Amino acid sequence: MPFLTQLADVARRTGSPVTEVAGWRTRGHGPQPEVQGVVCHHTAGPAGGGDYPSLAVVRDGRPGLDGPLSHFGLGRSGRIYVIAAGRCWHNAPSTSPWHDNSSSLGIEAENNGTQPWPAAQRESYVRLCAELCRAFGLPASRVKAHREVNTAKPDPHSIDMNDFRASVAAIIKSGPDAFWTEELVRNLPVIRLGDDNYDVKTVRGCLFARGHVPPAAYADLPGGLRTWLESTVADEGLMALVSAFQQARGLGADGVVGPETWPPLLRV
Repeated sequence: MPFLTQLADVARRTGSPVTEVAGWRTRGHGPQPEVQGVVCHHTAGPAGGGDYPSLAVVRDGRPGLDGPLSHFGLGRSGRIYVIAAGRCWHNAPSTSPWHDNSSSLGIEAENNGTQPWPAAQRESYVRLCAELCRAFGLPASRVKAHREVNTAKPDPHSIDMNDFRASVAAIIKSGPDAFWTEELVRNLPVIRLGDDNYDVKTVRGCLFARGHVPPAAYADLPGGLRTWLESTVADEGLMALVSAFQQARGLGADGVVGPETWPPLLRV
């Protein structure tokens, strides 16, 4: 299994706010070999200090244990932080073959180990686990507390995991929520080389907003960037930039803007 560059898209399907931590797509102790389970943690970080003060530790590690220490962080507000796409050192030794570092995804929720869980954070925790189960074809029973798969650990504190898994299972059974943004993406056309329409302008604007339009693309045009952005033609230069964007996001680099490419372009 390669680096899991789809994790941000999975996180967004929860409806929670998402922060992509710089460099996450290539961060990890090598690729993630497989996903057979999800392990829930708390950070044991500071009692105060903002939404996710443990980010630097989870991302970079601590003395004696190099980061990343988990694929996701979960802030007190319910915000999901996407930290790594590769293997993380979040559970060893594991008592379960489905929940070791090579077989599972880790979620580090901000909590000092005694604080009450804010409702928004708890809801986001459940929804993230449910979306990960959907994405990787796992039953809710594969969602485990750290303490359930490592006898030396107490986290996440005070969460009844049977109730937690029942909530995860209910979301899985209900089917994915249809957000208006997902409906919009389903109705967008496929953009191919030679097309001439206003949706091509949308592609151009999104590529520029995502930082995937180098100055050389418009340097020789009369009017420069403005002329480039206003063109409605899907020419070879544009589709080459689409291919480069797809490659950077771990998609099939076919230069066609379709159902797999529209969401990361629009960041749905």
